[in-house]
Amino acid sequence: MPDGGFDPVRLAPAVERGDYTVKKGEVSLAVYRKRGGSGRRPVLFLVHGSSNSALSSFDLVAPGGEYSTMNVFAELGYDVWTMDHENYGRSSRSEGNSDVASGVEDLIAASELVMRESGATKMHMLGESSGALRAAAFAMERPTLVDRLILNAFTYTGRHSPTLKKRAEQLPYFRTHNRRLRDRDMIRSIFTRDHPGTSDARVADALADTELQFGDQVPTGTYLDMCANLPVVDPARVLCPTMLIRGEHDGIASEEDLLDFYAKLPNPDRQFVVLPGAAHALVFGHNRHQFWHVAHAFLSMPRRRDEH
Repeated sequence: MPDGGFDPVRLAPAVERGDYTVKKGEVSLAVYRKRGGSGRRPVLFLVHGSSNSALSSFDLVAPGGEYSTMNVFAELGYDVWTMDHENYGRSSRSEGNSDVASGVEDLIAASELVMRESGATKMHMLGESSGALRAAAFAMERPTLVDRLILNAFTYTGRHSPTLKKRAEQLPYFRTHNRRLRDRDMIRSIFTRDHPGTSDARVADALADTELQFGDQVPTGTYLDMCANLPVVDPARVLCPTMLIRGEHDGIASEEDLLDFYAKLPNPDRQFVVLPGAAHALVFGHNRHQFWHVAHAFLSMPRRRDEH
């Protein structure tokens, strides 16, 4: 795979996972690491979205091929990290709603661990959906720590998003409740709501099997932010090289909205990619190998040789 032969069916070599815990005040946060060997490697931090925790998002075992983004990028030579945000996965449960601002605090706590354990001074970041909002907001707050940033299924203002328009019908609930139902049917809907046929239905059930061990309730904070509080990221303050990736059929990340954000990014080292035959959940789609390819190409971009 390091030679660019991305194959979604071929399994990447299994990589032993390291598990860590960091504290954010009284909250314990679960952090995970995979790397394919010893020695210094570029650090890649993966940030999960609103409905699923870290390992089901980025280290899933499912029928039909490789679905572990962690395994793939560990084989490609990265030191790969991810975390369960507050109220997700193996992290602490609190009374909060785990909004984007809370997620940034989680990432600040985790970044201190990552830098200490890896010896790195910067890290690449890749966030999906509301995880992309968290990652971009972290890049605003800690600009010196982010090397290259990938925003997958991002949303800026929510303009022309049929999914967010429909979701906003539940705003009164999101404003008054810190948890929402996330059962098997809801997880299955992630795979069908945009464009049925872009992913394998068996993967939805594998994801549900993995996630529902943590219960059928997840926080409402990022849903509230995405329906009522956008924009939560100022593109003028995202100073690092940035790539935006959108699936052709994504019902949240409209092309017009993303291009508006893209045009306002100050760093000329930026890319905008639309992947055909893909929907919102790029990491679970039939064409996830194309996602791996463009992400790796951006993260491994050679440095400029001229002075600037």
